[in-house]
Amino acid sequence: MFLARVEGSVVATKKDEALSGRKLLLVRPQLVDESDPAKFRPGKNTIIAVDSVGAGEGELIMFTQGSSARLAPNMKSAPVDAVVVGIVDTVDVLGQIIFDAKKDDHI
Repeated sequence: MFLARVEGSVVATKKDEALSGRKLLLVRPQLVDESDPAKFRPGKNTIIAVDSVGAGEGELIMFTQGSSARLAPNMKSAPVDAVVVGIVDTVDVLGQIIFDAKKDDHI
């Protein structure tokens, strides 16, 4: 699994039938900064992920990719490569909380 920030959504009126009715999110992976483990640094790429948990813009989420994505509920027959599987409450790195959803302003 990976961490990412939801940056927006994607609408595709024409798509594979197995994706009908599914919310598509644009997410940017978040990496623990090697030079300062007390914060994240954004990844360079963005990914379209199917939302399975009701995530929204600005939230920090957990997502899975590849064959693991198809193990998420009701995804077995869908042509997906990334699925949002959780909304993050807190992240603790080396004994320090570097993310707390209650305090984050979702910038």
